[in-house]
Amino acid sequence: MFKQIDLNCDMGESFGAYTIGSDEKIMEYITSANIACGGHAGDPNVMNKTVKLAKKKNVAVGAHPGFPDIGGFGRRMIDFTPEEIYHVIAHQIGGLQAFCKVHRVTMQHVKPHGALYNKASKNRGVAKAIAQAVFDLNPKLVLFGLAGGELLDAGRKIGLRVASEVFADRTYQPDGTLTPRREENALIKNVNDAVAQVKRMVSDGVVEAMNGDFVKIKADTVCIHGDGMHAVTFAKQMREELEKAQISIASLNK
Repeated sequence: MFKQIDLNCDMGESFGAYTIGSDEKIMEYITSANIACGGHAGDPNVMNKTVKLAKKKNVAVGAHPGFPDIGGFGRRMIDFTPEEIYHVIAHQIGGLQAFCKVHRVTMQHVKPHGALYNKASKNRGVAKAIAQAVFDLNPKLVLFGLAGGELLDAGRKIGLRVASEVFADRTYQPDGTLTPRREENALIKNVNDAVAQVKRMVSDGVVEAMNGDFVKIKADTVCIHGDGMHAVTFAKQMREELEKAQISIASLNK
């Protein structure tokens, strides 16, 4: 059976005088880039540079909107109404669309960030607001969301193409949600363990939860984080091991 997976990574999260991540090096191993849009991170200069780099490396471009909270890196929950979330999403996608137009790049997808992503996975009203904003800006965009979450359901219902996202370096709960970062063992730090988890999700359609249960999961795209100490090595080894397992690595539009 032919197996294919998209490798995505959060990019363009530097801003001002601050450099976060190793975008240029990691871009060698991924197929889709989620580019910060100035909410949780990023700024116009970084957005422009990252879109240009993705085009050069033949990596698909996606918007990565989050709560407007650079101080908390978008990981703090903000009690916005669905209408306010719609405006935040539309504003941030629109900003990245401008740079895509400048560099003649077709935007592939939208993936919410951090606390907003987690909220949309569980809250139907938030999920609908995000899906509506994406659809209104461009109904051809692919909406990334947590496998089995509300965001994917909202995207499907409105007529968007959706991609079920799984995580290489995060552990899972028995209900299929991610273990909160504040909890012990939320992160998988050993690349071999992360590779084994991804292989199982792609090949067998299951993930082992923290309690030992095997949970069904659909994997269209896998997220690898680019801001860790060994992020480049992690990305390189992840791609190499998946290819050895005869899993094709390609963006969703290929």
